[in-house]
Amino acid sequence: MSEPFSLSIKSVVDRLNSNTNSGITESKVKERIKEYGKNEIAAKLPKKTIKILIDQCNDPIILILLVAAGLTFVFNDDLPETIAIITVVLITVIIGFIMELQGIRSLEALRQMGFTESTVLRNGKIKTVKSSVLVPGDILLMEVGDVVSADARLITVENLAIKEASLTGESRAIYKHVNVLPRATILSDRKNMVFKGTTVEQGSAKAIVVATGKNTQLGKIQEMGSTIEEERTPLEKKISALSKRLIYLTLFFAILIIFTGYLRDLDMRLIIETAVALAVAAIPEGLPVIATMALARGMMKLSKRNVIIKKMEAVETLGATNIICTDKTGTLTEDKMQVHTLIFEGEVLSEIHNKDNVYFENIEKSKALNVIIMNSVLCNNTILNAKDMKGDSVELALIQFVKKLHINPKEIKENNPEELEIPFNTSSKLMATLNVTEKGFTVYVKGAFESVINLCNTILKDNKSQVFKNKKEWTNRVNNLASQGLRVLAFAYKELDEKPEKNKVLSQLTFIGVIGFLDPAREDVKATIKVYKEAGIKVVMMTGDHLRTAKKIAQEIGLLPQNSVSSSILHGQDLQFETEPNPTMVTNILNASVFARVTPEQKLKLVSLYQVNDNVVGMFGDGINDIPALHKADIGIAMGIRGTQAAREAADVILKNDKFTAMELAIKQGRAIFDHIRQFVVYLLSCNLAEVVSVGLAALLALPAPLLPLQILFLNLITDIFPALALGMGKGEVDIMKRPPGKANEPIMSAKRWKSTIIFGLCITTAVIGITAYAHFVLQLTSKIINNMAFYTLVLAQLLNVFNMAESRVSFFNNEILKNPWIWSSIVISLLITVGIYYIPPVSNALFLTNLSTEQIGWVIVFAFGSLVLSQIFKRLGFTF
Repeated sequence: MSEPFSLSIKSVVDRLNSNTNSGITESKVKERIKEYGKNEIAAKLPKKTIKILIDQCNDPIILILLVAAGLTFVFNDDLPETIAIITVVLITVIIGFIMELQGIRSLEALRQMGFTESTVLRNGKIKTVKSSVLVPGDILLMEVGDVVSADARLITVENLAIKEASLTGESRAIYKHVNVLPRATILSDRKNMVFKGTTVEQGSAKAIVVATGKNTQLGKIQEMGSTIEEERTPLEKKISALSKRLIYLTLFFAILIIFTGYLRDLDMRLIIETAVALAVAAIPEGLPVIATMALARGMMKLSKRNVIIKKMEAVETLGATNIICTDKTGTLTEDKMQVHTLIFEGEVLSEIHNKDNVYFENIEKSKALNVIIMNSVLCNNTILNAKDMKGDSVELALIQFVKKLHINPKEIKENNPEELEIPFNTSSKLMATLNVTEKGFTVYVKGAFESVINLCNTILKDNKSQVFKNKKEWTNRVNNLASQGLRVLAFAYKELDEKPEKNKVLSQLTFIGVIGFLDPAREDVKATIKVYKEAGIKVVMMTGDHLRTAKKIAQEIGLLPQNSVSSSILHGQDLQFETEPNPTMVTNILNASVFARVTPEQKLKLVSLYQVNDNVVGMFGDGINDIPALHKADIGIAMGIRGTQAAREAADVILKNDKFTAMELAIKQGRAIFDHIRQFVVYLLSCNLAEVVSVGLAALLALPAPLLPLQILFLNLITDIFPALALGMGKGEVDIMKRPPGKANEPIMSAKRWKSTIIFGLCITTAVIGITAYAHFVLQLTSKIINNMAFYTLVLAQLLNVFNMAESRVSFFNNEILKNPWIWSSIVISLLITVGIYYIPPVSNALFLTNLSTEQIGWVIVFAFGSLVLSQIFKRLGFTF
């Protein structure tokens, strides 16, 4: 039904053929489920197991290895080598499959948190039904704590306040009524409606369901999010670009070998065998395995810290993030109102939520304070007997304030029984109680300042009532509090000897003062914001809340300086996205840190604008209004406890403990992983380059073959993978969070890293060709011994090459790699395997191994260490990273 908020209750009920006293019949429910469908929003179906498996194989390097395995078997008829290549592929696929499946199962467990039930009136009886079977025309009964399960037009309300932060971003509870509204009323002002996914914070109500499932406001927003094409992660883009380069490199070497062999009139079978061997040497088989292992380790490490990663690549994306967009309520703040400021005539008590009880010792004799304490407890509907106190967030804040002063609210309630209550409503904007006291009766009133002040003719000053002459001055004080982003309530009272008539309860009141409330910033957020700033990450607040409130919190958490300029804060009405943003507006948006009163569409367009300007965007969200932006962001981050099911579906990362600070560890982990990926890519490529060039040069120089195809594969499986894997186990350099993030389009392999790869590879090649030539021309050894000396030299030189991966800015003797115990373990394991295979005849024979003398082993060690020394000379001269 369109625009039910603009229709009378009778019109809505008649159009839906329902009854406010009996609801609809079960037969109508069945008919309407067929007509409208179930009250469910089609969640994105979990990826099928077979699809997860297929996706792991959709990698250029994996495909090349499979082709190489096929060619090896067809042209070389070499089953061991074929099996070895396929084993590498299987390891990579299985690891990726298991880790992604684990992330999906974690999400499925969280999804169970979203199932709800509703209380309805059907066939004249009150029933509890699954929310999924609600239909238009159902009469919905709601009370405190209920999650609204469908969009509904209110029929009756009793002091009803709805928390709509998940839908509109508004942190304050919205008081509802049943009056007809104009057709042009915007969503956030439709106070005669309740919406799916919001929460009843106070009071109770009866409403008629007008929209279910995808037709609800939640459904429309989620549908908008589902149509957005998700961005590929930066790591996916970078590895894809690197893989393409490796494919071109492999084709180049293969064509070169075939062309050279053809010119030399060599046997075509031999040419193809050599080309396949060099193709295998050129492709770093270990890259997919190690990248997957590094990401999987980061994923598991974060899961222990309550951070669920739905897709492994998201770990690295976090490390590349340079803009974090976040909501205010519940993410940067506690989502719990607290008493911030008290103002009496002549007394101002501020920052109360940060003060202890000692702060009040000097004013313990203040009658104004004592009366406002009584007012806070007695003119309050908070349920005190429950294990967890329930009630309006402001009323809960008043009770917490009183408890902070070591005063028992229960005793006050018991000693001052309530005789009469005038409940809050949107017309009067105040609440009043009449309580029995020792001296007779006392009226306590709290509410909107403009409503309360009009009922007061005296003010409490110097512990006695005096004529209220300075109302204008008090109006300015209240406006000043509001400008600080505080929610303000005024308090008044009246002492009586006898019980008054009901129509005289609110006359001739004495004004006590006002209290300013604030949803305070989380204590740990300020330190985290500072860490992000040092790390070159810009934090942007996007909230549906008031501009002044947003500014106050932003200043409190250090997002904005106390004297922040207006250009740092933008109001949603100033964001003109209907047309193409002009350069001035783009500049203003990119410079701003706080956006207030923004809509879901504006959040989405802001994220898109950041991405267009080469930023990697992380988006925090917990509500329905965040879904489109969560989909669009490079990395969507949802809250596991407070977040809606829809938000968790849309996100890439879920924080099980709802901690904004948990992302600091995730970003640090992501940066470390990207550093390690860069290290082991350089390591693998330089080792593989050495293999390719060594075989190619030996062939061109007519030297004995330094490497055989199966020896190449052994190197790539053992001496390449273990050290590279160990590089991925490091903790990262100590200054990793004090460096700016890399650019969004920065490749894994920069120009300097390609240069370093070539230098390191050629240094190893020099050692291998050097020992091959020395053994051939000087020592005049057999081709088998020469091959073995070159093979062992390459093994040791590649293991030592891992120490070249430290940055040149750090000492060779004091860096993360040298301190990494996994590096030393990998070297020992690789050496033990290399020595051990000699004593396993089938493997030894397959690798063409023979016994070497002590002198020959000595030359192997000299040439291998020579490659490390040569690499370090180039590094210290500034030729490498």
